[in-house]
Amino acid sequence: MPTVLSLYGLRVVVYPNDHRPAHVHVMGRDCEAVFKLNCPIGPTALRENYGFLLKELNRIAVHLDAQAWFLCQQWKDIHGNY
Repeated sequence: MPTVLSLYGLRVVVYPNDHRPAHVHVMGRDCEAVFKLNCPIGPTALRENYGFLLKELNRIAVHLDAQAWFLCQQWKDIHGNY
C-alpha cells in the first residue's frame, strides 16, 4: 500500500487493488478515515471515519483539498483512471 502523502504523522494511502471512485485512506494513531477525491481537482469528501475527532477530520480535509490534484494524479498512476 503506497503512502502518497504524510500529514501530521498520518499516512495518506492509495491501495493498488482498490475500487473506484478515486479515494484515499488516512491512517494513524489507531484511526482511519476514507476521503473521496472527486477527481480531477476535488474537493474531497469524507466517506468513512473510524476514530478521528471532527476537529481532526476538518484539518485533514483542508490539507487533502490543497493536494487534490496531486492525489488524483497518484490515484491515476496506480489505477489508470479515476
